[in-house]
Amino acid sequence: MTAQLIDGNALSRQLRADVATRVSALKAKGITPGLAVILVGEDPGSQVYVRNKVKACEDTGMHSVLEKYEASLSEGDLLARIRALNEDPTIHGILVQMPLPKHIDPDRVIETIASSKDVDGYSVQSAGELMAGLPGFKSCTPYGCMKMLESIGYDLKGKHAVVIGRSNTVGKPMALMLLQKNATVTVCHSGTKDLKAMTLQADVIVAAVGKRNVLTADMVKPGAVVLDVGMNRNDEGKLCGDVDFAGVKEVAGHITPVPGGVGPMTITMLMVNTLESAERL
Repeated sequence: MTAQLIDGNALSRQLRADVATRVSALKAKGITPGLAVILVGEDPGSQVYVRNKVKACEDTGMHSVLEKYEASLSEGDLLARIRALNEDPTIHGILVQMPLPKHIDPDRVIETIASSKDVDGYSVQSAGELMAGLPGFKSCTPYGCMKMLESIGYDLKGKHAVVIGRSNTVGKPMALMLLQKNATVTVCHSGTKDLKAMTLQADVIVAAVGKRNVLTADMVKPGAVVLDVGMNRNDEGKLCGDVDFAGVKEVAGHITPVPGGVGPMTITMLMVNTLESAERL
């Protein structure tokens, strides 16, 4: 059995077309959704991500502001700039690209962003709203994963989902979103004694630890859905995920590729969150 691919690029195009239609409707009312992206330093990966986010804004008809600063920018100056953007009525979402230089506290930066503009869904308030099942901004990567499951018509009720990873940006919010859809959720991490025993029970596996081949074919139940959130490089320098794709695709029922899987969906859900922020006005 060869798994069916869940094509993140194709699904992103569909969702972005819907976003563009809704943006047009808002523009007719005199509102253009605006996203401010702040990049501090010269991290090459961050520059690629930022460029893709700005392009996605342009493609959907949104207004984007890209602000680049030297790595020497002080924390105080960055926080002051965020506070100014909080007050800017043309900006509906604020994103500060991570990682930041070591002298800047990322938690302080995230909490300075107005909760009404936290389109990354990283703030304590956004996390609390997700835990309580209240409307709010969902963290973009797990939100994209949920849309991918929805796209294949997968009913999570009563299914066992295993999340590998417990980060605040992916693992924890992923577990909460799966719970909201009535899945039984197990969160695995570096302290899990027998990861294989956990994953072999899973109907859905989300691999999100940033480590190559953390999930191999012998760890997957036949027919399981595998979502690969990882972003790594193999020995040849090519982009790969956390999953041994070649092996696992012969066992799983559905699988996401890297690249072209969860990555495009993360940026798409950022567009959705920014649009929804503007629609709330």
